[in-house]
Amino acid sequence: MEASSTSQPEFDCLFKLLLIGDSGVGKSTLLLSFTSDTFEELNPTIGVDFKVKHVTIGGKKLKLAIWDTAGQERFRTLTSSYYRGAQGIIMVYDVTRRDTFTDLSDVWAKEIDLYSTNQDCIKMLVGNKVDKESERVVSKKEGIDFAREYGCLFIECSAKTRVNVEQCFEELVLKILETPSLVAEGSSGVKKNIFKQNPPQSSAATSSCCSW
Repeated sequence: MEASSTSQPEFDCLFKLLLIGDSGVGKSTLLLSFTSDTFEELNPTIGVDFKVKHVTIGGKKLKLAIWDTAGQERFRTLTSSYYRGAQGIIMVYDVTRRDTFTDLSDVWAKEIDLYSTNQDCIKMLVGNKVDKESERVVSKKEGIDFAREYGCLFIECSAKTRVNVEQCFEELVLKILETPSLVAEGSSGVKKNIFKQNPPQSSAATSSCCSW
């Protein structure tokens, strides 16, 4: 994967990606590691944050708008609208905390069903913090089994050591690029403001979406 100049305005597609999961699993750190090649211990996200990354993947120049949502329950009603229009959703858990894994099915998979507006949206399951292998409580096989059950891509990574960080986003985007309805939407998204979260609910606003 080759990052292009952030000042370069030309791109073929604009994709919206969403990071979800419990507080403290490393969503913000994962995003920072991908977008700026650095690692920092970050405080919990309040509400929602986003970063933009220009990349070339699969021969396409892409602009990725990556939304980082708060995992804390008190912010959850604020973030439901951010599922709208996402072509890719990354569910993150901490391999050293069992509760963050069980919450995937108890909380986060249900949220995707409730709020995701793209039937063809690609989901990626990410087991983070594999640098703490001695503290692992969730096996790789459990992650693979969950991903198979819920129809997700799967990868384990470490935002701290950057192991598989680029691969996580690259594999997700490659799968989006293999999905014609999402590519069509991403191409039309270049012409509209993806950062506006409450577009008018008219036929014009939804005409680029995949058919249900």
